[in-house]
Amino acid sequence: MTRVKKRWLIAAIVAAVLVIGVFIAASIAARKFEPYIRTQAEEYLRKRFESEVEIKDLKIHLPGSSRIRLLLTRGKNALAKVEASGIIMRYRGRKDIPPMLELGKVEFGVDLGTLFETPKHVPFVIIEGLRLHVPPKGERPQAGGGDSSSQSASANVIIDRVDIVNSRLVILPKDVSKKPLDFNLTSVRLDSAGRNTAMKYKADLTNPKPPGHILSEGTFGPWNSGEPGDTPLAGDYTFKNADLGVFDAIAGILESTGKFQGTLDAINAKGEATVPDFRLKMSGNPVPLWTRFEVEVDGTNGNTVLKPVIARLGTTDFTTTGGVIRHEGEQQKSINLVATMPHGNLRDVLRLAMKGQPFLEGTIALKTRIDIPPLSSRVKEKLILDGQFKVSSGHFLRANIQDQIDNFSRKAQGRPNDQQIDEVFNEMVGSFRLENQVMTMRSLTFDIPGANVNLAGNMDLRQDVLDFHGALTLKAHVSQTMTGWKRWALKPVDPFFAKNGAGTFLHIKVVGSSKEPKFGLDRGGGKDEPETAQGGRK
Repeated sequence: MTRVKKRWLIAAIVAAVLVIGVFIAASIAARKFEPYIRTQAEEYLRKRFESEVEIKDLKIHLPGSSRIRLLLTRGKNALAKVEASGIIMRYRGRKDIPPMLELGKVEFGVDLGTLFETPKHVPFVIIEGLRLHVPPKGERPQAGGGDSSSQSASANVIIDRVDIVNSRLVILPKDVSKKPLDFNLTSVRLDSAGRNTAMKYKADLTNPKPPGHILSEGTFGPWNSGEPGDTPLAGDYTFKNADLGVFDAIAGILESTGKFQGTLDAINAKGEATVPDFRLKMSGNPVPLWTRFEVEVDGTNGNTVLKPVIARLGTTDFTTTGGVIRHEGEQQKSINLVATMPHGNLRDVLRLAMKGQPFLEGTIALKTRIDIPPLSSRVKEKLILDGQFKVSSGHFLRANIQDQIDNFSRKAQGRPNDQQIDEVFNEMVGSFRLENQVMTMRSLTFDIPGANVNLAGNMDLRQDVLDFHGALTLKAHVSQTMTGWKRWALKPVDPFFAKNGAGTFLHIKVVGSSKEPKFGLDRGGGKDEPETAQGGRK
């Protein structure tokens, strides 16, 4: 073999060795990607969410470029696809509560050129079957220096986009015996706006109670690993087809739009809601309801505080304040509200409250407390009302009743034959308390021209039993309520019934039922006018 051939042979062997060495180095580097990516993924999740991390399965799909090219370019602009499943993250290693995060399947891309650099670049993440459990505030371990490592982990990785499908957000209550709030996340998209800043999102989810469809768009984060419930959240929403029929006492389909801001634990929401067919189940008559509201919602326990809520029922405006609160030591929430209706349409109120068509029209002023204590019974059995009302310009819509009122007013004024006294108005003023389905009227005053009725007593709503006692005063004397010879025959008894500044004063009672009330003299009435009858119009 000549010297030249030997040189070419040696050069060929060296070249072959180099090529083989490059292939071996590229293969070794490629094999190192998978364990390195797995280690980096676990490290990121552990620090970012301050949790113990388990990954059941992880696979790396390298790009189609040759391994030599990957080695020579150091993976720059080469996107590897990573698939992982069975990921469980336990916040601070806690096993006494459900894992903070469970991820059924995760797919993400990573730029291999940034894999060994800082920050690493992840252009997309797709999560399917996520289940996020937000621990109850106050029962989480105290954060102890983990925030800095979390922020460091966040800064070391830039994620452009996150898509979450078929997942759930579960907010755990402090009381472990209570059902958590469970939101079905049909789809959520998060877009990065920079390091350690809130991500923009679009969400499609199902509300747990009342069930309905929510579309929302806003910002989420940055994630607070020390207190996950303190992670900021803000946005706009539309809430459609919410079925109020899941509640015991009311029904109707609600739609709402508004804005909210706060954290996963506490949200302030402002907006408007409409229920075109709002109704009480006990009556079944639909009345349109519109509200403009501001509420504070505690996501850990569902406590809701109402700022003044402005509402319209039919044509009647009213306001409501109060809240739905679980007080210390109570196992269930209490509802404590104050409703104020300064100038309402009585037809709207009666249409909502009673079966059939309203029997009375007029203007109503109402202020009442509405309390539903945490008792294990139906709403109507534990509902407590305490308030006052006034009906003015009242007019009965049933002709037979209004005719009787007109006739009574003629007699009360001493003009029983005066047909010009017609379609008279009445006024009612009352102070009441409803508890255990018994309506107690502390006072009930009924006025028409020439007459005043002042009563107090009870109405048992379960058995429909009336038991009212009080006084009737007339402007006219007894004889003046009659005509013909009776008018003259009764004149001698006028002085016996004229007292307390009235032409006629009688103790009366109303008993029986609401369908068949019985009016009569109360022979057990006191000699003097009862306290409930004082101050009535004479």
